[in-house]
Amino acid sequence: CLWTLTTIIKDILNDKVLPKAGILKKLLAPLDAVLEGFYNSILFHHFDSHHYTSPYSEAANNLIGFIDLLEALLASRIELELPLGCQRVLFLKVSYVLNLISSTIHYLFKKKFIMLLKKCVLYKSREDAKRGSPFLQNPSLHEDMLALSDAVLQVVNLTWLNQIPLGEKASYFGGSEAAPGGSDQTVLRALSLIVLKVLEFKFQNSATEAEIK
Repeated sequence: CLWTLTTIIKDILNDKVLPKAGILKKLLAPLDAVLEGFYNSILFHHFDSHHYTSPYSEAANNLIGFIDLLEALLASRIELELPLGCQRVLFLKVSYVLNLISSTIHYLFKKKFIMLLKKCVLYKSREDAKRGSPFLQNPSLHEDMLALSDAVLQVVNLTWLNQIPLGEKASYFGGSEAAPGGSDQTVLRALSLIVLKVLEFKFQNSATEAEIK
């Protein structure tokens, strides 16, 4: 079901003729509460990291399918003037994803979640390019980016980065031990970009000098 829904969303987004906004709303609005519930259930309430120490189990396959769906929902958000809850939940409850990235799950899932986070922080740039001045038209994006930035900076200010491996054989972000074959440059770049982008957004939207410091 996850795969089917993801494929349909991607096909709608890739179509050059369809009225995307109307079709996406018709497809996603009835599923909105269900998909938000999935997010809470799959990534938090019923999450057991023991099921995800290998990328080859059925549970692992389902999680990959869900990450792909979250990516499709993020991509579809730009088509709607007022995003649905299922398109916002990744921003508003990003702490679930941050916790999983630093947990004991297999490196493959950590990497997929990090790349998804990177797409979240770059999403604002896409909206800026498409709408010109998105925050004037779309206050929910401002609210969502602020929630995501606050959550990321909160964990970065602690020891979150030090717990993230930079390869399957794990040299850590804050560690001195080199991984065999070198560290994963893709993940290193993505993490650096995520931190830089949320800092930039926070600076631009901080009311006081003390808050910026």
